[in-house]
Amino acid sequence: MKTKKKVKFKRWIPCYLMALPCVIYFFINNYMPMVGLQIAFKRYNVKDGIWGSQFIGFDNFKYLFSSKEAWVITRNTIGYNLFWIILNTVLGVAIAIFLNEIRSKTAKKVYQTFILLPYLISMVVVSYLAYAFLSEQTGFINSILKSLGLPGIMWYQKAKYWPVILTIIYEWKNIGFNTIIFLASLVGISKDYYEAAEMDGATKWMQIKKITIPMLVPTIVMLVTVGMGNIFRSDFGLFYQVPRNQGMLNAATNTIDTFVFRALLQTGDIGMSSAASFYQSVICLITILIFNSVMKKLSKENAMF
Repeated sequence: MKTKKKVKFKRWIPCYLMALPCVIYFFINNYMPMVGLQIAFKRYNVKDGIWGSQFIGFDNFKYLFSSKEAWVITRNTIGYNLFWIILNTVLGVAIAIFLNEIRSKTAKKVYQTFILLPYLISMVVVSYLAYAFLSEQTGFINSILKSLGLPGIMWYQKAKYWPVILTIIYEWKNIGFNTIIFLASLVGISKDYYEAAEMDGATKWMQIKKITIPMLVPTIVMLVTVGMGNIFRSDFGLFYQVPRNQGMLNAATNTIDTFVFRALLQTGDIGMSSAASFYQSVICLITILIFNSVMKKLSKENAMF
């Protein structure tokens, strides 16, 4: 029996060796830093270090919850993420179906490259592009408005425009990622289903409704679950760099991440920052577990775990 186990172990040695760099990477970058979680419960100072700093319990968490902006940053973080998860899913499925219907392979590759390209652009570049369009004096949009005899808009002074602006920028930059995943799932659907549906007289819309969408449900659930896992986190570059850290826009652009960053710059309180990050991680984990439990009850085969 032991000999058989040794033979099996030796057979898998190449696979273990291939996985070793990845295991080491995750251990160093994901597990070793977990030692620092205790900073969230201490009054950290560099002199005493992580282990020697004074333990203060949940005092670091009070800063986040007692702030006047607690409701605004929580509303913005959750609100934007929920809306973008829904919008990303709908647009991703729609564009993927459109690309799947294109017969020309060359045209399909061109479209795929076009929608994926923004995903590879850094948020710093995006912020400069946004400023080129929205600048009050030299922005492209205001230049057009003035040429039409209309007054320019003070984009960086009025928060009411920014939910739309941030949504457009976010979708422009991220929609390609979801679309490619949905498209990969569509390619795996057997054409026999569609041929049988055509023989039965099903229209294109009926095929999408009865075949395509149901077949995409597992992929949709997976991406929505991943999105729910980050519902208490925000794209820092999008909410901080694109609005150019304008205080007048905080009502629409301030999230938990940007709030903590600004507080860290002002107070230098690393313990408070760690507490906020710890709080976000716990809530995101709970959100995933709840969402997955709901999916288990609705459709057990589509739940992730």
